[in-house]
Amino acid sequence: MANPRALIIDDEPDIRELLEITLGRMEIDTRAAKDLSSARQMLTEETFDFCLTDMHLPDGNGIELVQHISQEYPQLPVAMITAHGNMESAVEALKAGAFDFVSKPVNLQLLRKLVDTALNLQPLEQRESDKEVPSTLLGDTEAMQVLRKQIEKLARSQAPIYISGESGSGKELAARSIHELGPHRNGAFIPVNCGAIPSELMESEFFGHMKGSFTGANADKEGLFQAASGGTLFLDEVADLPLSMQVKLLRAIQEKAVRSIGSQKEIAVDVRILSATHKDLAAEVEKGTFRQDLYYRLNVIELKMPSLRERQGDIPILAEHLLSRIADDYDTKAPKISNEAMEAMEAYGFPGNVRELENVLERAFTLCENDVIKPNDLSLRSAEITLQQDTGAQQTPVAQDTDEGRQEAPPGLPEDADSLDDYLENIEKNVIVDALEATRWNKTAAAKKLGITFRALRYKLKKLGLE
Repeated sequence: MANPRALIIDDEPDIRELLEITLGRMEIDTRAAKDLSSARQMLTEETFDFCLTDMHLPDGNGIELVQHISQEYPQLPVAMITAHGNMESAVEALKAGAFDFVSKPVNLQLLRKLVDTALNLQPLEQRESDKEVPSTLLGDTEAMQVLRKQIEKLARSQAPIYISGESGSGKELAARSIHELGPHRNGAFIPVNCGAIPSELMESEFFGHMKGSFTGANADKEGLFQAASGGTLFLDEVADLPLSMQVKLLRAIQEKAVRSIGSQKEIAVDVRILSATHKDLAAEVEKGTFRQDLYYRLNVIELKMPSLRERQGDIPILAEHLLSRIADDYDTKAPKISNEAMEAMEAYGFPGNVRELENVLERAFTLCENDVIKPNDLSLRSAEITLQQDTGAQQTPVAQDTDEGRQEAPPGLPEDADSLDDYLENIEKNVIVDALEATRWNKTAAAKKLGITFRALRYKLKKLGLE
């Protein structure tokens, strides 16, 4: 099999020689050009698998070559060599269509990883005919067809992507699809909810720590960046990062290296960064809660997820898929959805998007009779109320116990009950257990005694941890 072929463009002979030697040791055949005009001529005469160009050239700017290659040779991944610390040029190159960038002085280890990743890209025509790639983003509407095409294109770049959209619209599914279709598909995909990590543990979680670096550090710990090296790190709810951590994250992304707490040396990491939040990140920058330089670094390319309201024609296919998955979870047959119920869902706004659709179907799954879901089983109005409660809307503040720093139980509840939901759940659990014991754990008889369907009982047993 023939060796891969690379085109190198740089006006400095010493750098051209260094790059040719480095790629030659990787068994890559190289051709070198000293300016834009020579490079364009070589592109018309020969075929290449990879291109590496300097930013500043005697007869123009490397960005011009990136744009030319993106338009005329979309199969060819091109990387940019930028001056150290000049992130504006790197971001400009990525926006123009560059696969990735490397800073001067060139780190040869990072360069080799970059080239390996670029050569691992799947050809476009192969991907289009590849039926084995799973499509987790279901739907046939125009909005979804456009989204899938955008994802296929973005997967071929190493540029950081900011995925925007409402809660429940499938931002993590989009991130997984970008990872699975990209050159890092054989590496790890690590999603992290930035709002769920305590601020005092955040640096250790992201960058790791050395044994003895602080009280309780009893062993070396690998951080998320190290774990995701060679793969993708998905930063969900990135707007929730404290400002102190935003500075450290920006440096890690720019330097492509991290330093564990307690360590004296940096470790190079090859990580694709994807981020998302349901908040308006530009508005957070205006408020001063999110750094502008990090915003521009993460938001090199924005991918907007359509809400379910913008793709209501996909509700039937989504509903059938979700209902089938719910039935599989409970090891039973999926009920049918009546035409009236389907019409009701298609007419409903679904402010919680696909996540809310799944919750509605799971509830209908437990309530329906004779294996048919009818409009009343959907409880669409109550679903909207539940969504408002889940997102914090129209909630009554809970008083704080200043002595012990804990939340007081709502008035009228026993002191050992933290909330009305917990209290009611305990009552429900006790009633179900009593019915099961009375019927010697015959689930069919217990369901009849409780006045609910067998399917509803199985759902409640799993939900309450009584299986």
